[in-house]
Amino acid sequence: MDEFAFRPTHVAPPGGLATWTAPDPARPSARLDPLLPVRLIARQGDWAQVLCSNGWTAWVDGRLLVALPHPPPAAGGPPARTADPRPALAEAEAALARHRALLEDLAAGTLDLEAFRERTRGLRIGLVADGEALWVFDPVHDRWCYCDGLQLQTYAATDRRPSAGPAVTPGTAPGATPGAVPERDPQAQGPYAPTRTGEP
Repeated sequence: MDEFAFRPTHVAPPGGLATWTAPDPARPSARLDPLLPVRLIARQGDWAQVLCSNGWTAWVDGRLLVALPHPPPAAGGPPARTADPRPALAEAEAALARHRALLEDLAAGTLDLEAFRERTRGLRIGLVADGEALWVFDPVHDRWCYCDGLQLQTYAATDRRPSAGPAVTPGTAPGATPGAVPERDPQAQGPYAPTRTGEP
């Protein structure tokens, strides 16, 4: 495969990602490395078939893929206002305060459920803080940002899932795996393996 023709659409999550040779929890394969770029080529229920830059394909839990921004920000454009995390944090705090006030009104009976739904429609809040690491959702630019200090950078654009298409038969390419550790125990996935199409 021409490496310059490979255009990733997603990356594996920071902890890596389990793979299967088919959309079947009983057929585990090697793990994808953390943040490995992949291209989404098919969906089947919660399953997603991905293509790696070396031509290797595998099935993964599509719910765990991290979408890449598309299209990327234009070169030479003005710096995003989220370079400083404080405005994004202030917006998240204000949105959370509005949501909590509406919840209080709903609990007190001064607001009915229909009005609550109407007033919260379109309100999107996302904030995760883990020590010095911070992930915050920027609703203006419709993206998640990551901060490990005072610099905020785009982490992932909002995932606009492609429509489900027909299953694609996994390709077999020389070289096989993407250089990750093999699955040691198929049962290690527990109850969180992707559901098969047609399962309740």
